[in-house]
Amino acid sequence: MAESTHFYQTFQPDHYDLYLDIDRGAKLISGRTTISGHASAAAIALHQKYLTVTQVTADGAVVPFTTDDGDEALRLTLPAAGKVQLTIDYTAPLTDTMMGIYPSYYDLNGVRQQIIGTQFETTAARQAFPGVDEPEAKATFSLALKFDEQPGETVLANMPENRTEDGVHYFDETVKMSTYLVAFAFGDLQSKLTTTKSGVKVGVFATKAHQPKELDFALDIAKRSIEFYEDFYQTPYPLPHSWQLALPDFSAGAMENWGLVTYREAYLTLDPDNTALDMKQLVATVIAHELAHQWFGDLVTMKWWDDLWLNESFANMMEYVAIDAIEPDWHIWEMFQTSDVPSALARDATDGVQSVHVQVEDPAEIDALFDGAIVYAKGARMLVMVRALLGDDALRKGLKAYFEAHQYGNATGADLWAALGDASGLDVGAIMASWLEQPGYPVVTAAVTDGHLILSQKQFFIGEGEDAGRLWQIPLNANYAAAPQLLTTATLDLGDYQALRADAGEAFRLNVGNESHFIVRYDETLLADVLATVDTLAPIDQLQLLQDQRLLAEGGQQSYAAVVPLLAQFADTTSNVVYTALATVAGNLKKFVDPDTPAQAALKALFDQLSRGQVARLGWSAKPGESNDDVLIRPTALSMALYADNPAELAAAHALFTAAADPSALPAETRPYILDNEVRNYGTPALFNQLIDAYRQTADPSYKESIRWSLVSTKDPALITKLVALFEVSTTIKPQDLRGWFAGVLGNDHGQQAAWDWLRNEWGWLEQTVGGDMEFPTFITVVARIFRTSERLAEFKAFFTPKLSNNALTREIVMDTKVIESRVALIAAEQAAVNTAVAAALQ
Repeated sequence: MAESTHFYQTFQPDHYDLYLDIDRGAKLISGRTTISGHASAAAIALHQKYLTVTQVTADGAVVPFTTDDGDEALRLTLPAAGKVQLTIDYTAPLTDTMMGIYPSYYDLNGVRQQIIGTQFETTAARQAFPGVDEPEAKATFSLALKFDEQPGETVLANMPENRTEDGVHYFDETVKMSTYLVAFAFGDLQSKLTTTKSGVKVGVFATKAHQPKELDFALDIAKRSIEFYEDFYQTPYPLPHSWQLALPDFSAGAMENWGLVTYREAYLTLDPDNTALDMKQLVATVIAHELAHQWFGDLVTMKWWDDLWLNESFANMMEYVAIDAIEPDWHIWEMFQTSDVPSALARDATDGVQSVHVQVEDPAEIDALFDGAIVYAKGARMLVMVRALLGDDALRKGLKAYFEAHQYGNATGADLWAALGDASGLDVGAIMASWLEQPGYPVVTAAVTDGHLILSQKQFFIGEGEDAGRLWQIPLNANYAAAPQLLTTATLDLGDYQALRADAGEAFRLNVGNESHFIVRYDETLLADVLATVDTLAPIDQLQLLQDQRLLAEGGQQSYAAVVPLLAQFADTTSNVVYTALATVAGNLKKFVDPDTPAQAALKALFDQLSRGQVARLGWSAKPGESNDDVLIRPTALSMALYADNPAELAAAHALFTAAADPSALPAETRPYILDNEVRNYGTPALFNQLIDAYRQTADPSYKESIRWSLVSTKDPALITKLVALFEVSTTIKPQDLRGWFAGVLGNDHGQQAAWDWLRNEWGWLEQTVGGDMEFPTFITVVARIFRTSERLAEFKAFFTPKLSNNALTREIVMDTKVIESRVALIAAEQAAVNTAVAAALQ
């Protein structure tokens, strides 16, 4: 349904009066929307989806209309072009799709309850009210909300409530904003409130199924994030309040609705007394991400969805900038290096990947653009490069000018580059064009040829890839002065290597700090020089070395077997980022071994070797005075030891479980592994039922995740059958959480067939249940991450190839077919050599 024109071209709204009467029992919305605006022609269209329109008037006179469900349009013929006030009466269903206006369900004291919330991004506002549902069509909104109200219920919206009359709640008029940022909610909620230094009211809201203390962490992070952004952006927060609301059912991770940010419960509420540090860090960055959007995305909004990256990449970078400032002891940029960076590098190396900036019109394709590894992670990495080139002073100066020029309006990437360029004197647009307008990234080869140090760039692929001769403007971040700030050509001669080496007094390295989006391939001479003093490198640079060696092996530019001997020299590190990189490489070796084979036994022995020292140093329990690195290394090391079937650690985990009066009281950082060990090695149907019941009853997201992590690892065929049967029981496994359960069972050698059969047999149910949101295509991604045999590849193609005509799935199917193909080819080429290298590492 590609739109040849945007609806905003023929009708420009400036104000909406929204009246909504919501009947939760009848699951019915009755609405009246009055829109003031300017019609550029007599024939105009508004967006609508699933609305039953009963009457349309223009300046009080009834006008003819038709509904076009294919184009999600309400087409009107006005008496004449010009200024007009439209009034549309309609009804709409209240659905369970987690899009538009929808109910969220939860249990309180064994009784099923619900609250109503909204999710309008990207194109679901049209399910709630008619209008021009496009980012450029900014207007002000006055909301009047009526519902089947119960005593004590809380009502929230973008702006404060100003009065209640005859059961109708009226809210202050909003500032000028896009339709997808309109939000409201109501239900039986608890809250905690505070105020920023500048007077902004900040609140955290959740259902009463949570303990009040679970709101404290988010309130503190939200308050300090807003204060940080007001200072960093040098632009005041433009609304009177900032509410953070945890919704029990929520498809995305969180949504930046202006003044009423909505979250999955797992990303807002947490028990401050028993939540792992990495989960606290994740929740903090999610909150900081959404609050970064209150300026970058809400105050200034992308003009069209092709600049979606502009919103998300920027907020993805700023979440780390903010948390690094308010919690410096966390060293949060290390999390960026272990999560966002590898995600971007893996996805962006597959031929056919989307560029960061993509032309798009079809709403189905708009949702498909939300490729987290590209739009969020790669885009953020681009902006980290820009920040490193500009420095914070120029960045802040440019952002302040950008906000002043475009506040309450729309902008494009070019507008941002112009502001940053004026502030810094650099041609930021030219540098960024090579990264944003073309897909992929380069491998920079550093080689000594005829005595000269030569650099060259070429696009890097994992799997088959067509070399299109792309070039990038690459910030080299080299440690030799002879290397320029940017590599802009295919090759570059830096001069006599021996002279350069003598002057520098250290091994030649590129991408120091791992801030630029490329990988490095050193020739044998240069790599040996780096490895000779690898222990002296900063942790990030050790991570980068392991990361690049792994990717070169994935891309067939060196043998995977050559990476295996590197691991032992990093096994005793005290740096979390280095140990995480080691665990990532080791985890990737699993694809080369088949279940219950001597090769798998050897790999488990290698895991034992790589984890034994850390487990002996750290143990299962936290110790007074240990570093954050120790806290974060412990679960990784224990996970590796359990994969290794280390008898002492299996017994230790079992003893900890047996001694615990309640599994929920186990320390959150090790609880997933203790429960996983119990289910896999000591599991019974009674334990399975106990944990399923606990999963249903607890409101603690961290405990829920521990239970999910453990149950999907069961080896019992009967319990796997029982678990798969729960996939469609929403009172146990909510649709928002289904992907994680499915991925866990699919990744279990004992459960893979059952999960794969379920997906193929129940695809229609899955499409009906979650097919309307952006998470739906990621079920395909999950399969592609796990499948590794030619037989599974054939089954994948047989099932998904007929679905290529679905625009919401096309890109994912094409990409993920290549992902599996490249993995199957790599295993065929490297399996014997890798298994030989693993055996040799044990000698």
